[in-house]
Amino acid sequence: MHSGGLPKCDDELRRLVEIVSTQDFGRPFLHRCRFNPRLRTSGGRYLLSSHDLEFNPHYMKTAGYSVFIGTIRHELCHYHLHLAGRGYRHRDQDFKHLLEQVGGARYADTGHLRRSLPARYEYVCTSCQRIYRRKRQLNIRRYVCGVCHGKLKLAATLIISS
Repeated sequence: MHSGGLPKCDDELRRLVEIVSTQDFGRPFLHRCRFNPRLRTSGGRYLLSSHDLEFNPHYMKTAGYSVFIGTIRHELCHYHLHLAGRGYRHRDQDFKHLLEQVGGARYADTGHLRRSLPARYEYVCTSCQRIYRRKRQLNIRRYVCGVCHGKLKLAATLIISS
């Protein structure tokens, strides 16, 4: 397998994908691959129309080398099966069998990818004093307390330090 660390640019990523493709699948990778920082909820994706592969650089850095190799294998399963005219979707037996054969990742652990914003608004129920923290502002004429159906009022606008 590739002896170096994580790829730092698209060229290093391509070389790594070519090595994994040749060693694990016995077939060359003939299309493009690149990092796509706009990917938010997955480790990578296979583009059906162009046969290119895209990978999430943030996922690669947080997941580590061995998990990222599993993601490359996963995307290469889609790639090689689609080009061979076989079942390339997650639900297809061809895909499941090849993925198990090469040791690819079935699912990406994306729990650490969600970059959620902190709550900015705090509402309080005027009847039961239940507190609601929300990222977005609520229309207090429209929404009521989920516990006692009392009226809500804006208690605080939380300051977010950057």
